Amino acid sequence: MSAEIAGAAIDPFARFPPPAADGYATHEVMNQATPLTGHNAFTGDRLLTEIAARDQAGWADKLLAEAGATVASARVAELAREANRHTPELRTHDRFGHRIDEIAFHPAWHELMSLAIGHGTHSLAWTATRPGGHVARGLLSYLWNQGESGICCPLGMTYSAIPALRLQPDLAAVWEPFVVSTHYDATPAPMQRKAGGTVGMTLTEKQAGSDLRATQTTARPAGTRRGPGEAYLIDGHKWFFSAPQSDLFVTLAQTDRGLSCFLLPGWLPDGTRNRLLIQRLKDKCGNKSNASSEIEYRGALGWLVGEEGQGIKVALAMTHLTRLDFAIGSAGLMRRAVSEAIHHATSRRAFQKRLIDQPLMQNVVADLALEVEAATLLAFRLARAVDDEQAGDAAAGLLVRIGTPVGKFWNCKRAVGVVHEALECHGGNGFIEEGPMARLYREAPLNGIWEGSGNIIALDVLRAAARSPDSVPAFIAELRQAKGGDRRLDRMVERLQDELSSAREPEARGRRIVEQMAIALQASLLIRHSPQALADAFCVTRLGGDQGAVYGSLPAGLDQRAIVERARLTDAQAARDV
Repeated sequence: MSAEIAGAAIDPFARFPPPAADGYATHEVMNQATPLTGHNAFTGDRLLTEIAARDQAGWADKLLAEAGATVASARVAELAREANRHTPELRTHDRFGHRIDEIAFHPAWHELMSLAIGHGTHSLAWTATRPGGHVARGLLSYLWNQGESGICCPLGMTYSAIPALRLQPDLAAVWEPFVVSTHYDATPAPMQRKAGGTVGMTLTEKQAGSDLRATQTTARPAGTRRGPGEAYLIDGHKWFFSAPQSDLFVTLAQTDRGLSCFLLPGWLPDGTRNRLLIQRLKDKCGNKSNASSEIEYRGALGWLVGEEGQGIKVALAMTHLTRLDFAIGSAGLMRRAVSEAIHHATSRRAFQKRLIDQPLMQNVVADLALEVEAATLLAFRLARAVDDEQAGDAAAGLLVRIGTPVGKFWNCKRAVGVVHEALECHGGNGFIEEGPMARLYREAPLNGIWEGSGNIIALDVLRAAARSPDSVPAFIAELRQAKGGDRRLDRMVERLQDELSSAREPEARGRRIVEQMAIALQASLLIRHSPQALADAFCVTRLGGDQGAVYGSLPAGLDQRAIVERARLTDAQAARDV
């Protein structure tokens, strides 16, 4: 046997040269979008900067620009992914067997919370000393819903709890400075040992769902005194207990005088957990980074807010603002999805053209962008109305009462279809967990369920019309600010006025009525505030009936390119191969 053959027998690779460093590459990676990071989600968004200037929130531009850069950073993108990959864990006992009922979060969650609370996303409406506080805080919420929706649940509940807290001034004096603090402190400890905290809300029970009057949880005076601000002991259960790591909770329980509202601390002054036992965490379809749970009260300490028997009235002081926040948050979620779709379609080529220049894709993206502009205008008109109401404008208060559930109903419903279609713009890449679209897709339906699903919200609109008769003229007057701008809207307003005053089976027609109210308000706002290309397209399709059953069916003759360019982030990084 020759030496060459013998060597080959020992080392069969000896006769072949080593591969080059890139020897395993079979192709060059090209025609792929880059991550949509490094831009500013506020200063790069024409619509948001217009809203801030028009609705008296320009004083917050610096803060909003800082938040816009943060939520669009590569760092927040990675934190959001990590917080959803490493979901919260329940620790019921310590290693010695003591009951602790704590939630363990990944460090990414805490960093996200610290950033958002540092911006005042939970509190700016209450700490601002200028007009436009609710608009400015709403803009922060809109931005952070683009960063990571999971943290927006505790932020939104903390924001909306302040009116309920203020109904009991002695409790507000103690707790309000603590919960509006911009210092995030995740320590599981009583408020006396912390620099700031958050508020959760827990109303729903197994047997009751949205029927709060069917609540079984009970409360009894802890001592000889009873009444507003006094201590009670609470026994019962809650089926959806949001953000169980919070420092303070708004909850409902029955006393012998009826359904009542209580503030319940998460920890007692001696450092022990209040007597609420976390039974398990919910395994949810989406909103994975946020903890939701089932709990039992076993003699938990709480303080009565307002009079006994007035619990629903007190809780509504909070739920009106949580519903506003869901309208804003759903608009923000849609904005993120459409921004991603525009970026992808601009970056990728097919059949010798950019996707965004293909007629069908441009039609889809323009239709989605039109929906986002309308949803955003609707949400922030309501936020402005809250500011005006607090400044003493009675008509604004009527618009808030009837308009907030309209905005919550419609924006939450539209988010699902918008996010789904935006995901499809990415093809298979949109369905992969490494990118943001799959997470947005799972998130999209949730706001439509929280704080009342569609039927409950539609009924609330009808109740507002029946119990606050002046709210209907206030709503119609808002629509008529665009009178003469489009004859289709003028006709729709007349029909709506008749519809709202009709007594024919209003409950059965509730969804239809609320849908028409939302579309009419969006059309009125677009005519007044948006470029003509958008207002015309909306009125032709949403009012004129020239719209298909799916997005991307805009008729010929509309300036689709202008609509897309309006939605394009002005400082988003350009694709390398454009």
